[in-house]
Amino acid sequence: MAFRHDPVWSVALEAADGSEDHLLPYWRLYVEGAGRYDTVFASSDAGTVSVWIPPGGTELSKDQEAAMRELVERTLGPAQATALFELWDRFDEHHPRQEPHAYLSLLATRPALAGHGYGQAHLAADLAGWDAAGIPTYLESSNPGNDHRYERQGYVKVGQFETVLDRAIVATMWRPVGG
Repeated sequence: MAFRHDPVWSVALEAADGSEDHLLPYWRLYVEGAGRYDTVFASSDAGTVSVWIPPGGTELSKDQEAAMRELVERTLGPAQATALFELWDRFDEHHPRQEPHAYLSLLATRPALAGHGYGQAHLAADLAGWDAAGIPTYLESSNPGNDHRYERQGYVKVGQFETVLDRAIVATMWRPVGG
């Protein structure tokens, strides 16, 4: 539910009938995908969760990718599914490949806990670990209202792209080791 009102994901994942039954399995696949690397981190109460992909990793295995496509095709209409597949391509096209890095696939805080700094504290702890390992990090910010929060953690905007359905802006952000 952390992405229920997100400018990108609320539109991209909106089912024609307004149902939300597909959201949990959708996001769960990404969490399970990173679980292959042991790079999913949750606060003690699971109020905040971060999903990281290590250098050279992929968000989903081939089987998970097939399951995700099937889920999208089954739960979203044909036009919506096609738009989501194009959006995934745009994310992929803008992902940097020149330097190995950890990729923040998801950072989510339960809506009831949002706005209290838990997500930022969680992210800071994650970044300390990547810094200690000497690994820079990358993310895409799907909500412009969060960009300044990432910048406070040492991220710099390196680009942007538009979404498919509503032309929302996604910022691409890079953080060198140490911010």
